[in-house]
Amino acid sequence: MKTIITIGRQYGSGGREIGKLLSEKLGIGYYDKELLRKAAQDSGLCEKVMESFDERPKSLLYSIAMDTYMFSLPGMGATDSLEQQVYLATFESIRRVAEEGSCVIIGRCADYTLADNENLLKIFITAPMEQRMERVSQRKELTRDKAKQLITRTDKRRASYYEYYSSQRWGQVDTYDCCIDSSLLGVEGTVEFIAKLVEMKEK
Repeated sequence: MKTIITIGRQYGSGGREIGKLLSEKLGIGYYDKELLRKAAQDSGLCEKVMESFDERPKSLLYSIAMDTYMFSLPGMGATDSLEQQVYLATFESIRRVAEEGSCVIIGRCADYTLADNENLLKIFITAPMEQRMERVSQRKELTRDKAKQLITRTDKRRASYYEYYSSQRWGQVDTYDCCIDSSLLGVEGTVEFIAKLVEMKEK
């Protein structure tokens, strides 16, 4: 039996690191930025354009500014939205990697995209703001105030993206199979905990 693990995460909670270590522990695929590269290759969209829209809410002004790019892409006309094409390309890549076998997928509405997959395990990683500020300030070499601003801005962006495309509440408990505060067990302890969940699910 294969298990597809999707991880939503508050910025600075360690969700990405947890996902990476979990994939290594279980010996399964890991997809984060890799999804963008795969989506770009499969769709013909520029990878830089994919990154520009990655987990970002709709931006009318930016979409208008990028409209001319659409005319250079085969099969796309004036009525197509570049942002929509990026989302659909990512959506298709998520579906493809899930079909290939067990894996960990970070963010990008993967839990919603794969909602009909019976092998899905939906995880959301949280942590107290103080701990997230400490992690981000060290990683990005920012003051605590600047780190908090970045955290707030990034979480707002992720929530807007998720809620726009899924019509579900980002971070709401009943949206996921399990919500975990990574500060309780630490990164490695959280990895062990999720690995146990996977083991129980596959029995």
